[in-house]
Amino acid sequence: MSALRMAAVSAAFGRDLGEDVAIVERLVKEARNEDVRLLALPEACLGGYLLSLDGDAADAGPPPLAVDGPEIRRLAALAGDMVVIAGYCEDGGDARYNSVVCVSGDGVLGNHRKVHQPLGENASYASGDGFHAFDTPVGRIGMMICYDKAFPEAARALALDGAQIGVCVSAWPGSRTNAAPDLERDRWKRRFDLFDRARALENQIVWLSANQAGTFGSLRFVGSAKVVDPGGEIVSATGVGPGMAVAEIDVPRALETARRSMGHLRDRRPEAYGTANGTANGTAGLAG
Repeated sequence: MSALRMAAVSAAFGRDLGEDVAIVERLVKEARNEDVRLLALPEACLGGYLLSLDGDAADAGPPPLAVDGPEIRRLAALAGDMVVIAGYCEDGGDARYNSVVCVSGDGVLGNHRKVHQPLGENASYASGDGFHAFDTPVGRIGMMICYDKAFPEAARALALDGAQIGVCVSAWPGSRTNAAPDLERDRWKRRFDLFDRARALENQIVWLSANQAGTFGSLRFVGSAKVVDPGGEIVSATGVGPGMAVAEIDVPRALETARRSMGHLRDRRPEAYGTANGTANGTAGLAG
């Protein structure tokens, strides 16, 4: 596979689904003009995120959408020959899930329900129950949502399942206490960036991080969309404002180069870690 042109977006989205779709259409067009083949949009970009993280009963939340419904079919039609990843509120029948879907013009390629829920998010969403990579026209991808990336086991599970590219979509806000007037100096922004770099480096995979920008309800988002290489270096970033971080990486070659001397997946010693890390990953994916 030749070098892959990819992009991660920092942008603001709200409750108006029609307006959100129009923003997505504009961003897809912009990415296509940049010859992007893989585009990551933020968490909850179809219908907006929650107004707060306090479990506010007055917040009805974003509209629930079916993964096989007209809105996701519209997203796939917009994607065409690109691979597009976008967050939405999934109608799971008896429950709603904070989900992210991966589509191309051929339809849905993958779907992930957020597993880890911060603060009061569980008042609005049920939790997903796993992490799985899947094949796409641009390589094998693993997806997660926001707080999921704070848990090393989540990204490691995707890497052990063969993910070459990790994509984390977020609605990551600035600090709730002692907030910095300048988001660039905000401690939650620093954590956001640190998690992105660490998850890429420890698993030696390419990492795309998309995030909401601006404000919504009581939340002020840190933006900071980025592309990170398998060495943990930020290749392209938007900063705290809206924008599109674009980079071109030969993914298989980048992974091979990063893992040539020290292969973090290959050199694991699961038998030494005990049951504290669980046994499910103990014998899987030893070759990296």
